[in-house]
Amino acid sequence: MNAPAEPTEATGTRPSRTFQVALASGTGCYVLAAACGMYAVSGSASAFLQVCLWGLHGIVLALLLRRLGPTGTALGAALLAVVVSAAAGYVAGLAREDIALRQRGEQVEVTVVAERLDPAEGRKGRHSYYTLERAEDGGTVPGEMETTSDLYDVGRRLTVLVDPEGEVRPRTPGQADPAAELAGSAGLMLVAVAAVGRVAWRGRRREGGGGSALAAGVAGQPGTADQEARLRELLRTGPADRRGYIRVHPEDYPGLTQQRAARIAWETGLRAEAFGNRGSWRFAETVVEEVPHEP
Repeated sequence: MNAPAEPTEATGTRPSRTFQVALASGTGCYVLAAACGMYAVSGSASAFLQVCLWGLHGIVLALLLRRLGPTGTALGAALLAVVVSAAAGYVAGLAREDIALRQRGEQVEVTVVAERLDPAEGRKGRHSYYTLERAEDGGTVPGEMETTSDLYDVGRRLTVLVDPEGEVRPRTPGQADPAAELAGSAGLMLVAVAAVGRVAWRGRRREGGGGSALAAGVAGQPGTADQEARLRELLRTGPADRRGYIRVHPEDYPGLTQQRAARIAWETGLRAEAFGNRGSWRFAETVVEEVPHEP
């Protein structure tokens, strides 16, 4: 007797584990590369162009994530990844001047020769601005050094980093430390990559359930019977939300259509909601618009 045919990708079954791991890894690398690219162009690109590029990035990311997991999870993860990547770029941008000073700045001994304060505006903090001159030859240091409070008196000698090109204000070595901003940016990027990993995990979980149902069908057993039993039990005993709906994640029941789930709900005295599901099936005694169930 011939053995049952092995399920293949041509029949619409899940992609191989190797393919999913490679796709998830590639998508995570794409998220990191896109964030680095956006950081690189943020200093010269207009705000409108940056918004367009972030939008394009979000579309491409959503398409990639859709191949890894459920549509609702993929779209949510894509939005989260784009938002936190943009936030990471902003935080890293705060360190841009510190990095520039660290790379090309000259360490110089200076003397504070003048100080001015921001005009008083209610309870708003007043920044201090210091005019500096080189202690060695009395030459003027380009730009004023800024602090968030009154730290130095006129005549005070300091060691500062000076930008030879005059594009960045002079700062003390302690002020020109980008470690905190870079650590925060790295943490946000980890969140973006974790969003990709979550989609891959949810997709693998869903595909794993689908593979089990298919294998049961190949063996001549009712592949959806267990899923139907679990759904019936959930509809009988599951907690309802504040609006009276019992929510079900479709990816947990890959062998059932929404119409079949509506039939099972009808048999348990509930109706399936067709309005505003947002990636979930919802069941209640009274609904706004009912999903047609199987006869």
